[in-house]
Amino acid sequence: MRPDDMGTLFDECASRGGATVVHLDRPFDLPGAGGIAYDLAQLATLVEETAGWLAAAGVRARDRVAIVKDNHWDYDLLACAAVRLGAVPAQLSAHLAAEPLATLLARLRPRLLVTTAALLERHRADGADPVQRAERTVVLDAPAEGATLVDEVRGATAPAPRRRDPDAPLVINHTSGTTGVPKLVAHTTRTIIHKLARFETFRYPRIGVRREDTVVNASSYAHGRTFCWTASVLCLAPREIAILTRHAPEEADLFLRDHPPTVLEALPSVYNRLRPLTGRLDQPFRRVRLYVSTYDAVHPPTLRAFLGASRERGAVWMQGWGQTETGPLTFRFHTRRSLRGAGEVDARDLGRPVPFRTRLRVVDPDTFAPLPPGRAGLLLARTGARAPGYLGEEERWRAKDRDGWWNTGDVGVRDRTGAVRLLDREVDHAPGLSCLQLEDVLEDRLPWLSECVVLTPPDSDPVPVLVTADGTYDATEFKRAVDDLPPLAEPVARAEASIPRTGTGKVRRHALLEQLTGRPDAAGTGRWT
Repeated sequence: MRPDDMGTLFDECASRGGATVVHLDRPFDLPGAGGIAYDLAQLATLVEETAGWLAAAGVRARDRVAIVKDNHWDYDLLACAAVRLGAVPAQLSAHLAAEPLATLLARLRPRLLVTTAALLERHRADGADPVQRAERTVVLDAPAEGATLVDEVRGATAPAPRRRDPDAPLVINHTSGTTGVPKLVAHTTRTIIHKLARFETFRYPRIGVRREDTVVNASSYAHGRTFCWTASVLCLAPREIAILTRHAPEEADLFLRDHPPTVLEALPSVYNRLRPLTGRLDQPFRRVRLYVSTYDAVHPPTLRAFLGASRERGAVWMQGWGQTETGPLTFRFHTRRSLRGAGEVDARDLGRPVPFRTRLRVVDPDTFAPLPPGRAGLLLARTGARAPGYLGEEERWRAKDRDGWWNTGDVGVRDRTGAVRLLDREVDHAPGLSCLQLEDVLEDRLPWLSECVVLTPPDSDPVPVLVTADGTYDATEFKRAVDDLPPLAEPVARAEASIPRTGTGKVRRHALLEQLTGRPDAAGTGRWT
């Protein structure tokens, strides 16, 4: 089966006899959804019921429905219910601070905001009221001033599903927002379903999902990657899908043991948090044959730990690089053999462009003239999966579009085989070094690090931020580790809880730089963020 209509996706999969069972580590936040195990018919019913109360709340075709709630896969069930009505869901992360969320809601002007009383209370305490940015607000958890409790609109019969033009807006997601207010990206059925999700529905050798698989996903469900994944994984009909929303090792451990994955897709930050489980004798990753990561690079020690935890002889790690605007642009594969030896792995080697679907070029950032292999420059991409534009920021979109080539805002190098090595975001790039590569080296050499973040204040040496369990570090070991590296400023140690992150777990580098120096500006120009 190939995905087409997201409004009836669950119905179609159920009608074709799909036997997939979905297991949750906690119940959905939707009304009437108290269970933690669902078959496809039950999920189809839940989507239809949700479409009923969305319609009762006033949602009609072409309306925008903003969704902001606690992280769970029901983001996609809500989105599918809105699509069923012909509306356009906008999935916004609850990790957004009050000011960025207010900005995005002002650009959206949604007919309906679906959220929680707890989130409204938190944002009102910060001086912003999301209710004022929507025509109507429905809350899922408890009564709230200015909002309708979901129980008041439940029980209505859903209208018949509506289909839309494949080039009309289907879903709106936002970028990670590592450098400021995220951008709103409006994908269509043609771009995110026909070009991206369908590409994943083939049963590729070694990396394709099989019917006997247990697929575990631990992601940020407000982002476009998961919407695409939902379309493809349901069509591939694995035996089990398990949704992990609680990422602390002690909470995830029992759930993963109950549903040991054969395929695991997670945020890089989640892999980092779950890494302590790989050292246990009874760890839950023994059956994993395929690990998948997107959003950000995973450092070599984490790659080794998880691949070493698998008992599958041919276990593979598939690392994708892309953007919300484009979907995946390259894939890189790691195995235990390719990761042998400390210090030999470059996790910033992104592999080659997706065959027959993506083209990449490296250009001079001033002239945009193509550069030869080995020369660092801006990475431009060309793909049919690129979204049509940013919502409310058309000028910004046009500034990143150059004759059909998309300016990723990343600095990289291509070798003579076409493989791409990512150096930095342009806004963070300092000539003559790669902060991302330095981070890989330091994490390899200092195993007690949870994470290393190298920041680039203008006109001074890069600042290594050492993230450790207790916010302290061994100065002697650090000096030994950087002896042969470019000059660095004195390191700063921080505990994990103090690191500002996006909803996808990426470090908000400029917010961290401002914490440390009082200034958010980095070494690059930031013209293409």
